[in-house]
Parts: sequence; structure tokens; C-alpha cells
Amino acid sequence: MALLRDQLKSAERELARLKSKMAAAQGEDLAAQAIDINGVKVLAMSMQEVDAKTLRETLDMLKSKLKSAAVVLASTAGGKVSLIAGVTSDLTAKVKAGELVNFVAQQVGGKGGGRADMAQAGGTEAAKLPAALASVQAWVQQKLSIQG
Repeated sequence: MALLRDQLKSAERELARLKSKMAAAQGEDLAAQAIDINGVKVLAMSMQEVDAKTLRETLDMLKSKLKSAAVVLASTAGGKVSLIAGVTSDLTAKVKAGELVNFVAQQVGGKGGGRADMAQAGGTEAAKLPAALASVQAWVQQKLSIQG
């Protein structure tokens, strides 16, 4: 019995490591898709089959890679939407991750919040996610120009 438990734990650790590695690879691909708005990288993407921990890891990697950025990542499972938003520290005076994630979450039947640099949310209307993600660029552009 103990042997089985050890094997299961080992398999779970390996699965977590592989998911993390896959997210990092996906993150590299995602970074290339960021749009530049006045020197600020804006990225709003949906990732397939990833959990909240993987979304956070990918967000952190993207923030460090893109330097000056506002990023929203989403994942859907079972009709539910998981969202995470991150803003690099140089931008938090103009763009707050909590406001950004809430803006997207409201469009997918949810709400959320968090700090100025990182925030999470959930929603229940996965079908509305593509339009919600598409609206991020204009929202960030507006925030940058208001106080720009």
C-alpha cells in the first residue's frame, strides 16, 4: 500500500512538473503575440487545460519577459472561466490588475479582484470569453492615455 502511495505521489509530482514546463513553452509562444501600445506590451489570451497555479506561473514568466506589460490570461473548464491579470510595477499607477481582471470578469458573468500588480477572478459564461479578452486592448489603451 505504501509503495502505491509513493508511486502516486511521484506521478503527481511529474505531472505538475510537465504542466509547468508546458505552460512555460506556451508562455514563450504567448509573449510573441503581445501587442505594443506606446511601449507597453498588452496580452489577453486563453490557455487550454491549465489550472490556476499554471496560470500564475505563466503570468509571472510573461511579466518578466515582456518587461512593461499588462497581461490577462484565461482558462475554461466545465463551463467555468478562470482569469488572472498581471501588470508590471512600472504601470500600476495607470493600470491596476484588480480593475482589469474585474472588467473582464464582469463580461463573463463573474467578478474578482486583487492587488495592483496581480489579481484573479472567475466567471460562469465561457462563451463570452473571446469577446471579453478582445476588449482588453482598448481598455488598457484608454487607461494609458487618460493619465498618459
